[in-house]
Amino acid sequence: GQYVASLVNDGDCIQLGIGGIPDAAAQALMTKHDLGIHTEMIGNSMVDLIEAGVVTGNKKNVNRGKVIGGFAMGNRRLYDMLDNNPGIELRRGEYVNDPVIIAQNDNFVSINTAMCIDLGGQVCSESIGSRQYSGSGGQVDTAVGALHSNGGHNIIAVKSIKHTKQGVVSSINSQLPLGSVVTLSRNDLDCVVTEYGIAYMRGRTVRQRVDNLIAVAHPDFRAQLRKDAERLMLW
Repeated sequence: GQYVASLVNDGDCIQLGIGGIPDAAAQALMTKHDLGIHTEMIGNSMVDLIEAGVVTGNKKNVNRGKVIGGFAMGNRRLYDMLDNNPGIELRRGEYVNDPVIIAQNDNFVSINTAMCIDLGGQVCSESIGSRQYSGSGGQVDTAVGALHSNGGHNIIAVKSIKHTKQGVVSSINSQLPLGSVVTLSRNDLDCVVTEYGIAYMRGRTVRQRVDNLIAVAHPDFRAQLRKDAERLMLW
């Protein structure tokens, strides 16, 4: 969350995806000022930001002063805040997730998570191998909208490892597991955040991408990732 927060400035307009990592990022944003929100899902973590006065929307280019969302999912506190609140508008997905609309807000920051990422920067956010696990949602829409926003960028934040029935596995892989769905193209990825730092991807060569991603992978997997990169001639 702290690494993500370091990429968000006062006055930025943010989008938060679903899950514990975006929620952690929201808590790390509590020291920011005049943030705006334009997001597919309004969740519990946003209540804290709004009630603390962190979110004002005063710097937004469109829908100034308003929190814009497509739907809300959370606890009773969230729904009570939404009830008859003139500062929040729920709109159709064709508006909320339109990259053209998103890009009209300067300094738009899209914050999402993923299942796994390969060393080239391809992001799988919806399948475990060939088995569909989730959906793509608005991740691509918001990520692309952020890239076209003046001063905007997108972030994919993941824990460096996952605990599975087969044991501990790395979230950063030399290649995506066979059958994995590529949710976000490597061409549209701006940066990857793990608990080990920030890997900048936009405008980087393949070798720089590989180096940057290995640097934020879990230390137990870095040596193998380097060997895989050599074997696959990624650098």
